[in-house]
Amino acid sequence: MRNSKGLSAILTGIFVIVGIGILVAGIFIIGGKDKSFEKSVLAKAVFSDVNGLAKGSNVWYSGVKIGTVKKVSFVQNGVEVTFSIEEDVQQKIRRDTKVKLGSDGLIGNKIIVLYGGTAASPEIQTGTTLQVETGIGTEEMMTTLQSNNKNLLEITNNLKAVSKALAEGKGTIGKLLSDETISNSLQTAMASLNRAGANAQVLTSNLSEFSGKLNNKGYLLNDLATDTTIVASVRRTVTQLNQVSLNANSIVENLNATTAKLNSNKGAVGVLLNDDAAAANIKNTLLNLQTGTKKLDENMEALQHNFLLRGFFKKRTKAEEKRLKDSIENATPKN
Repeated sequence: MRNSKGLSAILTGIFVIVGIGILVAGIFIIGGKDKSFEKSVLAKAVFSDVNGLAKGSNVWYSGVKIGTVKKVSFVQNGVEVTFSIEEDVQQKIRRDTKVKLGSDGLIGNKIIVLYGGTAASPEIQTGTTLQVETGIGTEEMMTTLQSNNKNLLEITNNLKAVSKALAEGKGTIGKLLSDETISNSLQTAMASLNRAGANAQVLTSNLSEFSGKLNNKGYLLNDLATDTTIVASVRRTVTQLNQVSLNANSIVENLNATTAKLNSNKGAVGVLLNDDAAAANIKNTLLNLQTGTKKLDENMEALQHNFLLRGFFKKRTKAEEKRLKDSIENATPKN
């Protein structure tokens, strides 16, 4: 009996020792997993809303877990979160490092995400409060998605109505799709536009060639643009043309005035042109003069045959013949 009791006590002691060993090993394993026994510094951040963040949540930096949330408490201006950061990554976390809330997935557990920071800023120490950057939470994302779904539904309904109207040939676009006449007219217009574009291209090419010739020396327009002598001559010519135009205007005015006088009964010419009675008188006068001249010629002829004046007229005739003969001899060249 004593041996059995002693064996039972030994077995009980062994089980107790093994249980204690398992318990201690579990504590070390869990502590190692949570890094509870590693040295760390404590930092703080104040959020307006932590969206379910709780004690024990993870702290991540560049995709690596570097600590856990130690405390979540209310303060005057929001919710203060105290979290640990492993001492071996302390030098990577700077005072200007930003803090934001994240999650393990789309609807996973909330975590704290650290990012940014510059080498010029000092590294954090225990008690450092980091600046929080507000991000878009899951609820905001779901609200946005719902709003977008409503907008998409409305757009889809509108597109449905528009496509139905197009299929029925309503509106300008619907007629373009269903009416061959309008479609043919549109094609004709497009062909005309293409031709116009080609003509415009040819015109542009010609203008480019023409403008290139303007830069060639000896070309008329180049000389006009660059030769000051030609420009001065052109200016003088234009001035002279202006003066000629003024003189022509003056001449035209004088002709108009003269024409006006000719069309009136004032002046001798005007009377001759416009007064029939005066014209008839002048005509009669000319007839009388002609008749008188004829009679005077007859009288002169009679005087030449008169015996008293016959010698005078013969002497004058001989003198005229001698003067004519002398002029002919003087005009004939001598050898």
